[in-house]
Amino acid sequence: MADQDPALGVVRGGGAAQARTAGAAQVIPLPGRSGRHATPAGDRCDAEVADVVAMPTAAGRAGRSDHVDADEESVPAQLKRALDFVRDRLTGDYDVDEFGFDAQLTEALVLPALRVLYDKWFRVTTSGAENLPATGGALLVFNHSGTLPLDALMAAVAVHDASGRHARHLAADLVFKLPFVGPFARKAGYTLACNPDAERLLSGGELVGVFPEGFKGIGKPFSSRYKLQRFGRGGFVSAALRTRVPIVPCAIVGAEEIYPKIADLKPLARLLGLPYFPITPFFPLFGPLGAIPLPTKWHIEFGEPVRTDRMTEDADDPMAVFTLADQVRETIQQMLYARLAQRKSIFRG
Repeated sequence: MADQDPALGVVRGGGAAQARTAGAAQVIPLPGRSGRHATPAGDRCDAEVADVVAMPTAAGRAGRSDHVDADEESVPAQLKRALDFVRDRLTGDYDVDEFGFDAQLTEALVLPALRVLYDKWFRVTTSGAENLPATGGALLVFNHSGTLPLDALMAAVAVHDASGRHARHLAADLVFKLPFVGPFARKAGYTLACNPDAERLLSGGELVGVFPEGFKGIGKPFSSRYKLQRFGRGGFVSAALRTRVPIVPCAIVGAEEIYPKIADLKPLARLLGLPYFPITPFFPLFGPLGAIPLPTKWHIEFGEPVRTDRMTEDADDPMAVFTLADQVRETIQQMLYARLAQRKSIFRG
């Protein structure tokens, strides 16, 4: 793939000029609004690809994190950070990239809110942090489970806390059709799951998270827990091959049990436009209380990266792409089996 200009190209809230176009990619637009904050160009990933401004490279941000443990930060420092955040929001002095990602909002509000679930409810532990690259792009491939995508949220916290970098997850178009959820997901760094966006993020040096099982994985019945579903056509592999970035297999243990799905109300799901409507032992029997996830003990493991820099010519070979996708899938499956063999309890780990 041709080298790209690594120049920063963010949109300032104060109305600073956009950087010149550095490539073509299809991105999701933020809802139209008046004001001083520019919105991403484009609509959906189809045949046409819209021109967008150059995005900031993750390499320039690698290893840097504004997150400081609340126990280590003094009260005056916490207060100052809060006041600075409010001031920047009021004055519009903050950055968003052309995909709509707002790093300041994510670090100030999103990650701290998720960290309550991460630390206190699911008590997530991690291993293999050394396999996350300190600089440059990488494709993080996760197993998908849990009925609701809490695994993606916890994975974002795990990546940030382990590397100081943000995971830019690829999500299904359904996410961006939901009121409130869609715009907020964009601000938190989520992007439509399609190759043009994935390649642009990877070329920009980002850590891109993908859940190739899709709805087949997250919506599978409890009886199929920890059995990876098919990885589709392996499009994520071709994106990694074209951008010559490593593929990091990642295994999440604990999410399968938070909502034990025992049935699916398909007629209601079709009526609501959802891929499934889950029935668990607690939902909808106990109403809203039944929607509270079980406090299972989680572990997220980052596996050894798979190099792709010598395989670029295979990006357009369907058989090579499928073979590598299947290799990554089998690696994650074995990681899950190994971790499950060590686990003594669903709730204590």
